[in-house]
Amino acid sequence: MKYSWVVFDADDTLFHFDGYKGLVRAFAEFGVTFTGDDFVAHQAVSKPLWQAYQNGKISASELKNQRFAPWAKKLGVSAEVINGRYMAAMAESCPFVSGAQALLQALSACENVKLGIITNGFIELQAPRLAYLGLSSTFDFIAISEQLGFAKPHHRIFDYALEQMGNPPKSEVLMVGDNLYSDVLGGELVGLDTCWLNEQGVEGDTNIHPTYEVRSLSELHDILFSKVTS
Repeated sequence: MKYSWVVFDADDTLFHFDGYKGLVRAFAEFGVTFTGDDFVAHQAVSKPLWQAYQNGKISASELKNQRFAPWAKKLGVSAEVINGRYMAAMAESCPFVSGAQALLQALSACENVKLGIITNGFIELQAPRLAYLGLSSTFDFIAISEQLGFAKPHHRIFDYALEQMGNPPKSEVLMVGDNLYSDVLGGELVGLDTCWLNEQGVEGDTNIHPTYEVRSLSELHDILFSKVTS
């Protein structure tokens, strides 16, 4: 195996992030039937906030509160409470991406390979989700943007991750993610090999050069294990 570390993004790389399903479950607890139209309206608020968060313009707490501010006013409860219900619902609403479970099992069986996660997600989602999926002991570290104050593609979150790995040679670290900018560009800028999980086959960016581009994690499995040298 060429790599001693394989580091993954979480949402939509290892785990499907079905925000609509999570919102339906969360709002049901408030007696609200959350509709497709509600989801479109929520996305119109949430997506620009996520972009601002990744660009370092707002904090994680601002993102969490502002995205639910319209509903907080409507329901007469705090945005913090709504966000908490949503995170709890999402912990049980994020099944594996196709091929993820088999790839993690195969990598975990390799003596000289360790696994990590670098996510722009939130603290309160990660441990419950990993526990729910039986992965609590699978990863050697998890770098969470909310905890660190820096989101991918900022180099500081990658620097922290490398410190957690014991600063191995960068040639021995592979960053895997579905987002060409936060995952691939972020990894590329700190000198890591990268893999872009491009399930939909969308057009890339000529200024960003992933080491590998795959349509599935099963394809990445074949690439990695074809490079076993011993």
